[in-house]
Amino acid sequence: MPGFFHCENPVILSDACKHSIGPTVSGALLEDVGDGDLTASLVDADAMVGATIIAREPLTLAGQPWVDEVFFQLDERVIIDWYIGDGESAEADDVICKLIGPARALLTGERVALNFLQTLSSTATVTSNYVSAVEGTGTRILDTRKTLPGLRLAQKYAVACGGGHNHRVGLFDAVLIKENHIKSAGSITAALKSAQDQHPDVLIEVEVESHDELLEALDAGATRILLDNFSLDQIRQAVETNRSYGYVGAELEASGNVTDDSVRAIADTGVDYISVGALTKNVRAIDLSMLFRID
Repeated sequence: MPGFFHCENPVILSDACKHSIGPTVSGALLEDVGDGDLTASLVDADAMVGATIIAREPLTLAGQPWVDEVFFQLDERVIIDWYIGDGESAEADDVICKLIGPARALLTGERVALNFLQTLSSTATVTSNYVSAVEGTGTRILDTRKTLPGLRLAQKYAVACGGGHNHRVGLFDAVLIKENHIKSAGSITAALKSAQDQHPDVLIEVEVESHDELLEALDAGATRILLDNFSLDQIRQAVETNRSYGYVGAELEASGNVTDDSVRAIADTGVDYISVGALTKNVRAIDLSMLFRID
């Protein structure tokens, strides 16, 4: 991909995420450009321009590889000079990057590039705020599967840029036994035993909705338990109960209607994880501008 980088990307792209970038960008360009950019065709094909992407509000950046790919696919002559890397913070009016290349490519790619950058930076910024809120507690902030269709891997990368941690990617890489699975299997014990027999090498987590279900999950040997919509008092009780099991206790994850106002209190109970759907589903695009310079 093009570009000269002032800083190294501190977040590692998984192989699956790397492989998804090209097709994801191709699809985004196809829906915007179609058979061709009618307006950009008004510009001289040989014209070269410079452009600057500027933050209009504080943010944690995410989306650099997608922006690179947008302009790489449009015209390999585009050069991008990044001043702020993914996972780094910017203030309002900070320069995120500078670009130079064929005018038509920069004009055509502007909206698609900004769409990726503003969406993924939104996820990274919200995640960073949640992570800051629980600092010092030892609790980790997790994402969920409540992601924008087609952007699952990209948003999980953005969560990592914000200092959060990824839960399972999908239904294929971990087992989460929820209410309907338990009903179908007959009990928590039966569902957990079936999962352990069939999938011994992956994370197996059990969702519980009461203290009695927590006790059953612990007695059945659960090593990871999700406390679904527990009140603060119920979470505290669950943590104490879990500790009483000593070395056979489970990792505890709190989930359900977590907000930036409540997350610290939940973390202070001593849970290991808090999963927050709002990181990826409640997207408010970060305000960015791309300003062109014609010499």
